[in-house]
Amino acid sequence: MILFIAKVVGAALIIAFASWLSGQNPKLAGFIIAFPLLSLIAIVFSYYEHNDIEKTILFTKSILVAVPVSYLFFLPFFFAKSLNMNFFMIYGAGLGLLVIGFFIHKYIANFL
Repeated sequence: MILFIAKVVGAALIIAFASWLSGQNPKLAGFIIAFPLLSLIAIVFSYYEHNDIEKTILFTKSILVAVPVSYLFFLPFFFAKSLNMNFFMIYGAGLGLLVIGFFIHKYIANFL
């Protein structure tokens, strides 16, 4: 239980810091969030908790597939000005594309 709480607090601190930093230096905050810091931590915790290299490798392969698929969320942000979309339309479209991305990931993950 202590390990779980430590993971929650650590992840929350990183997210809160990046959110705060986005007001001061958005480019640096974006880089920090894009950096696979949370994946690095999650992979170590996964192996530590389950002590199963095969599951950890499968977990890591799933992350590798999921990262480029998750970029679908950001596509509407690139076209927002040309399509004259407000924030909620952009965000909603991104979430919709992310749902599609989930099914793409699910299909590709079957081959791992």
